[in-house]
Amino acid sequence: MPRYSHHSRTRRRNRGRFGPLFKLLCVAAVMVALTVGATVFFRVEAVTVSGNQRYTREEIIAASGIELGDNLYSLNKIRIDQNIRATLPYIGALTINRSLPSTIVITVTEWEAVAQVAVPDPERVAALQRELVEQEGEDAPALVTAQEPWLISVGGKLLEPAAPDSGGITVTGLTPLAPQAGSFLQVPEGEAAQLEALTALLKALGEEGIQSQVSAIRLESTYLVVRYAGRFDVKMELNADFRYDVRLMQSIRREMEGKDGEGAAGAMDLTRSPAVYSPAQEQQTAP
Repeated sequence: MPRYSHHSRTRRRNRGRFGPLFKLLCVAAVMVALTVGATVFFRVEAVTVSGNQRYTREEIIAASGIELGDNLYSLNKIRIDQNIRATLPYIGALTINRSLPSTIVITVTEWEAVAQVAVPDPERVAALQRELVEQEGEDAPALVTAQEPWLISVGGKLLEPAAPDSGGITVTGLTPLAPQAGSFLQVPEGEAAQLEALTALLKALGEEGIQSQVSAIRLESTYLVVRYAGRFDVKMELNADFRYDVRLMQSIRREMEGKDGEGAAGAMDLTRSPAVYSPAQEQQTAP
């Protein structure tokens, strides 16, 4: 019958005792090796950019802060995204991906300037300042409002001050506060409904592909007026279903042009049910 020595039993106990520790050390060694390998080998050697039109590849890479030789896995994609958006306000959708072994792939979609928000009415600004003083006292800070028209995207992002020859839909009835390129349009609390209506309407116009046919939007306290096709003034509620109203507006135009010719002009009141159309005065008095 085989005999086992005391030393054999001791060695077995020691192996059992240090086995889990040995496995843990092996795992740690592998993790260290992987980390060192990633640090040493996965370096940025190229940055590709696609989807850009307004900005050059070099401008986008410079704004990102990425430099050749950076570690591919230590790059903070959230910070890169913020850097690009803060520097280049026309950037809309943005994705940043790693392509092993050594490439960063940046894909962008750029906003288009669809409207320009006019300088606010001085009387409106003065009234808002008085309200602020009443609420906070004489030490209330002065309101910082837009001193020039600002171009905005369909989602209300401020792009840049509008040049004199800038196109886009002219928007009146808002009080832009402290405008800054790359941020979103901010207005006083009392104009929140108007701002929400504006962005919803711009989206609906874009979905129908008729943004270029609208020259102006005037925002009032409970409704808005759209200048459409240069010949129609269209009244809509602030909380309207704008996809429906925009389609109805086009339908009424086609009906009136079929009846009165291509020069048909007038006013559409879509706040009433059914909608009411009133031809322009010259058409009413035509023989």
